[in-house]
Amino acid sequence: MQTPRKLYYTIKEVAERFGVKTSKLRFYEQEFPSLKPKKNSAGDRVYTQEDIDHLGEIFELVEGKGLKLPAARAFLKQKNSRLDETRQHIQKLENLKAFLIQMRDEL
Repeated sequence: MQTPRKLYYTIKEVAERFGVKTSKLRFYEQEFPSLKPKKNSAGDRVYTQEDIDHLGEIFELVEGKGLKLPAARAFLKQKNSRLDETRQHIQKLENLKAFLIQMRDEL
């Protein structure tokens, strides 16, 4: 039986997963505005799986591909912009589909 995935991970767990010190994670929070882990009632950082996936992407860009921090920030910003544009196109297509289905049903 598989163990269920946790909803939140501590900064220590995330640092161990990536093999870095917790200070590096805090540094990346300052350098990448898109990385915003939540804080619990005690003020400790808690990471969701989405935060961890985003961190993995940052590590891949910076350490895997050797990008400098400004270049990695620009890459992620451009990627997010493309995703937003894609979502808008999908929404327009869904609206058009609904309109066409309605027209077909009225015929």
